[in-house]
Amino acid sequence: MTATRIDRGSTESTTVYSIGGDLTYERTFDAARDLVWRAHTDRDMIPRWWGPHGHRTRVEEMDVRPGGAWRYVSVDADGNEFAFYGEYLELEPPERIKWTFMFDVEGAGPQGGPETLTFEDLGGKTLMRAVSHMGSAEIIEGALATGMVGGAIETWDRLDALLAEGI
Repeated sequence: MTATRIDRGSTESTTVYSIGGDLTYERTFDAARDLVWRAHTDRDMIPRWWGPHGHRTRVEEMDVRPGGAWRYVSVDADGNEFAFYGEYLELEPPERIKWTFMFDVEGAGPQGGPETLTFEDLGGKTLMRAVSHMGSAEIIEGALATGMVGGAIETWDRLDALLAEGI
């Protein structure tokens, strides 16, 4: 039996769906793949686009190599901090990043798991796909309750605006 694809809040710009224990985000950016790759692997670029509108982000750690750790802290307008962290597992420049993507949820503890980002060259544009391997539909439901879809879409809106500037 094949798992069913369930829409998880897609918008005009971003497709979001789950199949089984995987949550997928897809978006096409009007920028070359090398530029989208750079935005994800250059520590000076991350604070310029990471986090929802109105958040600022600091990179506390970013060792872009297999086995290297990363940690970004997003701070909202009220000073509340939201940490995202993990480890780079595999890197295939400029095509794929596999990392652990973790975040803490108050009252529930760490959430997330392995995630695979792919960057598909569409001749001057880039289809970026993030597949979060969360393990079960129940875990996805809990993660979705945190508002992560809206935050991710706003984050990618900020990335899109930065890429439009040509970085």
